[in-house]
Amino acid sequence: METPIHPLAALFDQLGLDSTDKAIDAFIGQHKPLSGGIELCNAGFWNASQASFLKQVKDEDADWTEIADHLDAMLR
Repeated sequence: METPIHPLAALFDQLGLDSTDKAIDAFIGQHKPLSGGIELCNAGFWNASQASFLKQVKDEDADWTEIADHLDAMLR
């Protein structure tokens, strides 16, 4: 598997969230499991800006897509 262009911490920075390992683990622990029927960008724990960014990432197949998909899998 190729290394993503952006690390998970950079995605959390982009989303305006604490990007320390401890904070990322806590975020995932707090918000999982995310129902299989909900797209990551539609999860109720994002603010409007975060949801918009994640939707844009998916729609545009941006270079953030791989790490956003990884976060999605971690939350399932």
